[in-house]
Amino acid sequence: MILVTGGARSGKSAYTERLIAGQCEQVLYIATAQVTDEEMAARIERHRQERPSHWRTWEGYQDLASVIRQHRQSEEGVILECVTTLIANLLFDKSSGASPDEWDFASLEGFIQRQIDDLIVACLHCPTPVYLVTNEVGMGIMPDNRLARHFVDIAGRVNQKLAQAAKEVWLLVSGIGVKIK
Repeated sequence: MILVTGGARSGKSAYTERLIAGQCEQVLYIATAQVTDEEMAARIERHRQERPSHWRTWEGYQDLASVIRQHRQSEEGVILECVTTLIANLLFDKSSGASPDEWDFASLEGFIQRQIDDLIVACLHCPTPVYLVTNEVGMGIMPDNRLARHFVDIAGRVNQKLAQAAKEVWLLVSGIGVKIK
């Protein structure tokens, strides 16, 4: 399991794609983004077009450990893009439409951490490389609203857990990758 982290637009995706292309011809690309508006639909479509046509794409954000265990073909490496989007999707999905002011963040984080624990086990048992892409959320100022603060806390703890379990960790800054583990 290899973790690739960095800020927004730091070049994480392109760098990860270059890393895995040097190891695997076939790739299962797990895309966690959801279409929420026209702009997001255009972003998702642009990403689809930029990936090699022989890579398979699986779109979704639930039970990704099972996707790695059951949908990865024998020679395929895996890219999961992106963990922070996965976290946001799970938060909103599990909140059942309630206002963020009413969310039980401890319970929500417990659910997310269990998903991440299962994902780590699946990644560590995968015989081909698994790259997880995530945003580094701890380098900015503390957000001014409750939802954003809790999101940063949860994502930060998830990233720490992933980094601890990862064989390698890469930090991207302005398109330049620095191996930090």
